[in-house]
Order: sequence, then C-alpha cells, then structure tokens
Amino acid sequence: MIKGQWSIELLAPAKNIECGLAAIDHGADAVYIGAPKFGARAAAGNSIEDIAKLVDYAHLFNVRIYVTVNTILNDEELAETEQLIWELYRIHVDALIVQDMGITQLSLPPIPLHASTQMDNRTAEKVRFLADAGFKQVVLARELSLEEIRHIHEACPDVALEVFVHGALCVSFSGQCYASQACFGRSANRGECAQFCRLPFNLLDANGKEILHEKHLLSLKDMNQLDHLEALLDAGVTSFKIEGRLKDVGYVKNVTAAYRQQLDAIFKRRKEYRKASSGTSTYTFTPDLAKSFNRGFTHFFLEGRKDNIAQFNTPKAMGEEMGRVKEVRGNQIVVAGIKPFNNGDGLCFLDNEGHLQGFRVNRVEQNRLFLASKVIGLIPKTILYRNLDQQFEQALAKRSAERKISISWHLYDNSVGFALSARDEDGNEVTLSFPCEKQFAEKPQQENIIKLLSKLGNTVYSIDHLPLTVDHYFIPSSLLADWRRLVIDELTRLRRINYRQEVAVWKQTEHPYLQKSLTYLGNVMNQQAKAFYAGHGVTQIDDAFEKKPTDQAVVMFCKHCIRFAMGWCPTRQQGKSPYKEPYFLQSLDGKEFKLEFDCRNCQMKVVKQ
Repeated sequence: MIKGQWSIELLAPAKNIECGLAAIDHGADAVYIGAPKFGARAAAGNSIEDIAKLVDYAHLFNVRIYVTVNTILNDEELAETEQLIWELYRIHVDALIVQDMGITQLSLPPIPLHASTQMDNRTAEKVRFLADAGFKQVVLARELSLEEIRHIHEACPDVALEVFVHGALCVSFSGQCYASQACFGRSANRGECAQFCRLPFNLLDANGKEILHEKHLLSLKDMNQLDHLEALLDAGVTSFKIEGRLKDVGYVKNVTAAYRQQLDAIFKRRKEYRKASSGTSTYTFTPDLAKSFNRGFTHFFLEGRKDNIAQFNTPKAMGEEMGRVKEVRGNQIVVAGIKPFNNGDGLCFLDNEGHLQGFRVNRVEQNRLFLASKVIGLIPKTILYRNLDQQFEQALAKRSAERKISISWHLYDNSVGFALSARDEDGNEVTLSFPCEKQFAEKPQQENIIKLLSKLGNTVYSIDHLPLTVDHYFIPSSLLADWRRLVIDELTRLRRINYRQEVAVWKQTEHPYLQKSLTYLGNVMNQQAKAFYAGHGVTQIDDAFEKKPTDQAVVMFCKHCIRFAMGWCPTRQQGKSPYKEPYFLQSLDGKEFKLEFDCRNCQMKVVKQ
C-alpha cells in the first residue's frame, strides 16, 4: 500500500478457470473460486491443476486468488481437508475462505484465513473476536446497513472488511439457514442448498384462510450497490465482492467490468484510494448490469429497511424493461418500445395471474416483432422485459477485454554495444546489455524502433513511454525483436519473483468467545470445532443441525419481513392486517412453516412445524 492510500479490492467469482481468467481480464483485483471439495457451492468445485493455472496468470497482475473451503465438516473429513489446504498452499493460493472453526485446529501452512459470511458476521464484537483469533479478512453479513458497517470499521479499524455488492441474496442470514436440510436433507452449510427460498408458497392465517396463493414469498431481488460504492469506501470497506460462483462467464465479464469502471472513476477523483492490482482493462463492449441475470435490483438494507426488496411473482430473471405491447395480430406484435430489439432476443412478461411467461423473437422490423407462434396471454398494454439480449450475448461470447501492464522502454548505447531497459508500472525494472557492432544509420531510426518495441503481441504488456538515445544508429529489426523478447521474458520472471504473497501463521488464542453456550446455530459439526470453542471459554456446545435435526426448529432467520412487505408492520407502518396471526407459509406439497416476528430485533423467523 502506498503511504496515505487505501488499497481497494474488487473481488469477482469464478465457477471455473474460464470464469476466473475472464474476471482477471475484465478488471478484478482478486478472484474467489471453489476448491475441489468442501466449498459452499458443491457444484462449483475445481481441480488443483486448474486453480494452479489461474494463480499463475493472476499473480502476473498482482491479482490474488482466494479459494473457498467454507462448508462445515465431519470428523472424518478433517484429514482430507488438511491435505487439501497444503496442496493449495503449494500452488501459492493467497488465502482460504472458511467457515468451520475446526480448520483452525489442524496443522496449517502459513496461509491467511478469511472468515466466510457463513459465520454470520454482523457485529463489531464478532469481527473483533475473529480478527484476534487470526483471521485476516472478514466477510460481513449482507443485511448490514451503511451505518452498521461504519460502526464495525470504527471499532475494528485494523480489520479488512469484505462486503457483497452485487448478485443473488439469501433470504436468511448466511450460515443460519436450515430449511434445505430440514425439508430435503441437503445442507446449505455443506454446499448443497436446494434453494427452498425460491419456491412458491401459499400464505395462510391462523384459521387456515388463504391470504396469498402460490407466491414466491421468500425470494429476494438481487443486490446492486453500483451507486453506493463511494459511500461504502468511506464507511471502511476494503473488498467489494460480486456474488456468482454458479454464474456463467458472460455474467462475470459484464458485472466485473461495470464495477471496475465505477471504482476507477471514484479513484480518479479520490486519490486516497487505489486499486489493489496492476494493469488496465479495455473492453469491446459497454457494461450494462441490466443485461445480465437478475431478479430485479435492490439496495437491500444498506440505507435501512425499504419496500420492494422481494420479488413475489417469480424467482427467475426478468431483465430490462423494453416497453408495452401496443397491438397483437397472430404471431406479430407491435411494441411501444423504449429500447431497440434484436433478432433472437428473449422476452418475457407477467400474465394476468402474475406468472412469468417467455418467448423468443424471430425477426424485428423497427417496433414490429415477428414471433414463431402466437403467445397465449400476451395482450395490449402488457409490459415486456428482455431477459436475453442476443446482440449483447454475442459480444460477450467473443474475446471482450484485454488487460495490459504498462511499461516504459529505454534504449541507449554503452561501451559494448547497446542496452535495453524495461520498467513496469509497479517499479520492476530490467536492463540487459547486448554486445553489438555500432553502425551509423543513413536515416533516422526512431519510427522503426518505436514500431518494433511496440509489438508486444500476446504479452501482458503495453508501451507507455520510449526514450531513445540511439536513433542515429542502425540496429537490424530481427536483432531488436530478439532483445525485446529477452527483456520481456526477464521482466515477467522478475514480476513473479517480486509478487508479494502474504504469510500468516495461525496461533491458538484463548480470548473469550461472545457467549458461553452454543446452540445448533453455532454449526459445530466436528470435535476440532468443539475444541476451538471450548478453548475460548464456551462451556455448552450443541451439535450442528445437520448432525442432530430438531423438530419445531427455526430454520430461517430473516431481515426480510413478509408482514412489512404486506404493509402490516406494527412499528413502521400504519396498515393493519385483517387476518389473524400467526401466519403460515404452506409449500405446494402441503408442508407448513410458522412465521414468528421478532420486532425488537426487526427479524422474521421461519419455523418448521
């Protein structure tokens, strides 16, 4: 970090190596990717070989690679986990994102640990405890307001704080959701979430009267904090995290580029902040967050409780609003549009029952759309949305960005011939001397030398400056090309040598935990985790829900409140419910879940009956 500056990290997701490489090219300062096993997205595991390739590419740009090992673990999995961590350390992974405190009791290499949001990190006291225990970065709960984040930073100014700024939202506090395990035997804390919160439910009152029918009452919109990055910076955030380890490469490209451009614009004005990596990305497209998968956008609770954070009608992507249907004639429609359409676009709309319907456009003639067949339920005045922009997707399917590290060349003569120096934007410098007979040129050589030294081809470098003191000498083009290659190879080698990898040796501490007893909410699955908490003063430690399920358990703890969404909050709204409490969610298979409202803590609890 430069004195007087905060190094700020844009952290992008990677489902696989393709997504990871794209994230780097499109401007990420760090990438998080799943380990072969034990990641909170079981479907997004990656081989050690692929992660090693990603690390090798990333470190050229001073981009860090974080690997998720953030499930809770059985006792019999600990030895394998320890071996995996050593393998990740040997390929120079920069940090591990973990949830299970049992990992801290293993024989660990000196690799930094980051505290996953699955640890439910929403108070300054919890963050302070984790930092004192040895965690180098803490991923905060998504539900926190700007003021709560600022308070945590002021209480823990030495702790690197990571926050989610974009992507899908869990309705329950992360790590505190047991609905998938309770209903389907698939643990979210074990990387197997069945997305219970995206299902349709009926809302019933205490008498069994149906209030709402088949609505997605727990399905939240997606987070989008693009316009709040500066406020988050000033609140003390140092790492901005994009959700999406199951998202495709087009999503990673578009969203990473959008946030990179926004942060760079802030850094240009605010010199106290700087990006955490090297190189500059250029794009062949204009980033547009509305064109990537989203369920509609929300700032969630960043500015306090607001309306419309959920999307009751559908958990699917609706995309960008395109206009209203003006006329329907068979398989042709005329749209009073606000944006142009493309051949092959995917469109959707909500029918009279609030269900999402979709169709594809065969051909476009201005505002007249030709469809493959008549679409049932599509009538005049219907609002159309585009959830697939064919032209935009085609642009992203190609190579859509390149990232270059700027270098300055210096070519001059010396006692044995000539010397060529390259200095990169980070201050790494290489000078090679080349014995060569000097021949005076018949005409100035500046144009030819600049042309040859600018040919950096598929390297990660671009020319920034080229001072010359030899344009009166003739140097054969083939010779100069060889010198260029040798210096570039040596500069790349030097960049790898000089890469600053953080070392963190885990030391056991004994400072007291926040409470003396842990219920199933502690997610303690193994004996090593029990030993960790016992060593920090916890005297009563219950087993994790996955190990010992209980009836009548709270399976979700939500900041989202259905009573507030309906306008019936007794403390914040004037509306009064005509229905008798308690309310119940009824799934389509007949299971019922009681809703409890903890107004003192402004939370809703979902209880399995």
